[in-house]
Amino acid sequence: MTAALEPAAPDPPADSASAVCPPAARWQAVAGAVRPPVGTATAESTGPDGDDPRLLIDGVEVARYRVAPRLDPRHGPRPYLHPVRTRAGTVVTDALPADHVWHLGASLAVQDVAGTNLWGGRTYVRDVGYTWRADHGRIAHTGWLHRAPDRLTHRLEWRDPAGVVLLTERRSIAVGALPGHPDAWRLDLDYTLTAPPGRDVSLGSPATNGRPGGAGYGGFFWRAVADRPPAVFTAAGQGEAAVNGSAEPWLALRAEAGGAAYTLVFTGLGPGDRWFVRAEMYPGVCVAFAFDRPCVVPAGAGRTGRHRVAVADGALDRDAAAALAAALDPERP
Repeated sequence: MTAALEPAAPDPPADSASAVCPPAARWQAVAGAVRPPVGTATAESTGPDGDDPRLLIDGVEVARYRVAPRLDPRHGPRPYLHPVRTRAGTVVTDALPADHVWHLGASLAVQDVAGTNLWGGRTYVRDVGYTWRADHGRIAHTGWLHRAPDRLTHRLEWRDPAGVVLLTERRSIAVGALPGHPDAWRLDLDYTLTAPPGRDVSLGSPATNGRPGGAGYGGFFWRAVADRPPAVFTAAGQGEAAVNGSAEPWLALRAEAGGAAYTLVFTGLGPGDRWFVRAEMYPGVCVAFAFDRPCVVPAGAGRTGRHRVAVADGALDRDAAAALAAALDPERP
């Protein structure tokens, strides 16, 4: 049974101290930490704050980009956005959470890249389940192409445990206002993943490696923060079971963090992509590249992505979320 579950420890016994936690605190602490074997480090160090670009709108920081975090290799070291904040200052990302310590704010991460784990944590092995393996690689920043308060462009390498380059990447991150929506702002993520000449590179997920239950995660993943399980919905569905695995044009996550309500609206599925969504176990949304079948980046070719996120204060309903989605992608029918 445990092999089919998200990698988390069992609920605490009824007589434990955590059994008397209020429901929200108990949900946040679900399962406790799932950490690497004893003896490995879990702390993060990113160096001086000046090393990590700040993304600003009207002179106010809305996100910090952790370019080269020094992490345990089993956490899947990679650049990530955290903290991301609403206009009112509510933090809407989580990093190194106790339940899945390899979840890193908002980032690109895939668990199976030609056999290398670039997600972090245990690897799902067919007919075995989640297993600690020495298969963790790194997504490394290799150089800036543009660096400004509202836009960053850089080059990266997706490397296997031996440092061999599996994919190269060009990535741009931009932030800006959403005209007509003063309580919201937009995050734009554009990238191209390129395979080396002479070698196709496969992208897979726990689902494509045999795990049941819609665990097709891997792609652009946003680990949110919430006081209690969030609401997740699209134009056509409501709730985790209805939206996980869907291919709706937009998806919203509505939550409270520290008592402040916020809503995230995501757009930008590519051909073959699906939404991977968690709400009951933890709050997270992923543009999943290989939800139910592997995908391949052909030798010498590129895979492009273009994702947009509206970050809004307040608990938005379906109509308001649809309006934000339309503002993010005005050319979408």
